[in-house]
Amino acid sequence: MENVILIIHLILALSLIGTVLLQRSEGGGLGMGGGGGGATGGRPAPTAMSKFTWILAIAFICTSIALTLLAASNTAGSSVVDRLGDVQADDGGTVPDLGDSLLPPSSDDAPLVPSGD
Repeated sequence: MENVILIIHLILALSLIGTVLLQRSEGGGLGMGGGGGGATGGRPAPTAMSKFTWILAIAFICTSIALTLLAASNTAGSSVVDRLGDVQADDGGTVPDLGDSLLPPSSDDAPLVPSGD
């Protein structure tokens, strides 16, 4: 189920990118060159492309929420610390011996390899 929603989510994301790029630029980037006023108003009438973009955006948000809820239900309220406690309990609680130092072994500790005589 999660994979199906994820695939739909990816298709919606690509479609949303495509529809935003296909829309005509209004030329009012960052509020510059607005001009007009009077009877024209501040917003143009919504087009079919802008309505379709809104529908895709709402569907994208819905699939995002659905994926979040599915991921939260899969964790079943356990935290990482709880999971680490389970692993240590299964292990018997023993920690491997790491020696006196956490540094890599020196060349003095290396095994002697006979040269090819």
